[in-house]
Amino acid sequence: MALGVAILTMGTRPMELAALLSSVRSQTTPATRTVVVGNGCSLADLGLPHWVETVELAENLGVTGGRNVALEHLRDMDLVLDLDDDGLLVSDTDFKRIVELYEADPRLGIVGFRIADETGFTQRRHVPRLCSGNPMRGGRVTAFLGGAHVLSGKMLEQVGHWPDAFFFSHEETDMAWRAMDAGWKILYAPDLLLQHPRTSPTRHAIYYRTNARNRVYLARRHLPAPLVPVYLGVWVALTVARTRDAPGLRAWFAGFAEGWRTACGPRRPLRWSTVWAMTRLGRPPVL
Repeated sequence: MALGVAILTMGTRPMELAALLSSVRSQTTPATRTVVVGNGCSLADLGLPHWVETVELAENLGVTGGRNVALEHLRDMDLVLDLDDDGLLVSDTDFKRIVELYEADPRLGIVGFRIADETGFTQRRHVPRLCSGNPMRGGRVTAFLGGAHVLSGKMLEQVGHWPDAFFFSHEETDMAWRAMDAGWKILYAPDLLLQHPRTSPTRHAIYYRTNARNRVYLARRHLPAPLVPVYLGVWVALTVARTRDAPGLRAWFAGFAEGWRTACGPRRPLRWSTVWAMTRLGRPPVL
């Protein structure tokens, strides 16, 4: 199977990007193609290897826009692996394992990696299950991590690419819901590891605004009408209970309002059978 690797960068992590590309190159089963997208930056001074294909965007199109550009360049691939530019592949057999997983199951749409820092610690927010502190428990899930995941080319042909309007935050949830509604499986494979610095999502200046806006987008795009107030009500309550940053809370509610008044793409509600399938897997689409 042809495996393409897509990496977005803003050019601010040259050493980390070089290390990541070295770990990509050292895989025992090589990638067919590797594309680095400069998201609103020049790549000329990064000293990228000759085997890397480069695309420079004049402006930052966000995670969704940048990844969609990468997908266009890798549209002839059977599989596309997205990697954060500050991550590192620890094992040299990851690509071999990825191909084995997809060859074993033709309905496998998405494979999510485990993410851990240099000490081996996985943050709770990086475990794609509810009520599970065990990052080594693999299997079918309803969500996946943005830092390292594999997408089936056939699945993408059916469900489409990333939602451009999201820019950043919850774009993986949008993709996961569309994939499951079309009958594709999502697998969390903890033996596939991306080493990544321990971080907080609030490090991004736009976090609170896009977090809230995109939750509204998700509800408007995908939830059956009776679940819209449930989903949004749960997240309003959780945000108020958890957030101790007053400016952040104001930004969150501003984003919530923005989510209602701005365009988010076409509405395609999940089938109730998909809602039930997600519930049986432990995560109904209201949490």
